[in-house]
Amino acid sequence: MNKKPDISLVIPFINEIDSLPKLYEWITDVLGKNLLSFEIIFVDDGSSDGSWLCIEKICNNDKRVKAIRFQRNYGKSQALHAGFKLCKGNVVCTMDADLQDSAEELPKLYNMIINDGYDLVSGWKKKRYDSIFLKNFPSKIFNWAARNVSGVKLNDFNCGLKAYKIDVIKSIEVYGEMHRYIPVLASQAGFKNIGEKVVLHSPRKYGKSKFGPDRFIKGFLDLITLWFINRFGKRPMYFFGLIGTLMLIVGFGFALYLGVDKVIINTKGRLISERPEFYVALTTMILGSQFFLAGFIGEIILRNRDHSSRYNVKEIISKN
Repeated sequence: MNKKPDISLVIPFINEIDSLPKLYEWITDVLGKNLLSFEIIFVDDGSSDGSWLCIEKICNNDKRVKAIRFQRNYGKSQALHAGFKLCKGNVVCTMDADLQDSAEELPKLYNMIINDGYDLVSGWKKKRYDSIFLKNFPSKIFNWAARNVSGVKLNDFNCGLKAYKIDVIKSIEVYGEMHRYIPVLASQAGFKNIGEKVVLHSPRKYGKSKFGPDRFIKGFLDLITLWFINRFGKRPMYFFGLIGTLMLIVGFGFALYLGVDKVIINTKGRLISERPEFYVALTTMILGSQFFLAGFIGEIILRNRDHSSRYNVKEIISKN
């Protein structure tokens, strides 16, 4: 039986042909010196510069290296998700392939998981070698918002250098653009012992960044999604039902006012359908009913799906 490696290292990349050989040598040298067994899982997210041929050569020469190739660019979250499925190590680490993340940090992150008992350790690029206005300043605003909305007190959600217990990555599903919120997903799954470590960050040597300013817009939208799911994901009727109830009250209130005014007070006035209050009442009652229906449908979907795979079950005791 093959022994589990100490570390499973997942590295997503796209068009990093110049960085990959040096990164591989750096990782194997550092982990070898620290006597850590490992596997490296490269995930090619639709490269077009020959990066895959480089990875094929590495895989043929080193059985500890595995690789996954996407036919087109699906995004970092999907790449990480595919890599996580193959992980067998006791600790799973992730890092970017552009040589800006330091391989020297991997043994330290591993020790924090194994010896200090953390479920997850996230890197913090305290000193960054990126554009102040395009990356540093927007990143500070983004991280401030993420901390306050999610309740997970990290300084750098975007850092690609992270370490996890194997149970963490097997208990969460990374999709869309949620890779930056893996600590939040882990916290929602019940893994509360989340740590942070200041890590080295280097200037980019080859190629160019694959992320533009739009990533911060997507990040804020994903943050809103996470907040909503965390707050109302288990009982959608609490959200949709509240809004629906308020709208129905407003609608019935206007309808009652129009009826009383027409029958008792202004019997020879305009037709009800000619008054703007009629359309306010009609619109709010229709929208309120739709919100109620959305809440009911959400509740039905939740009650009829299998939740067992989403739970973080630590221990099961069976008595015969």
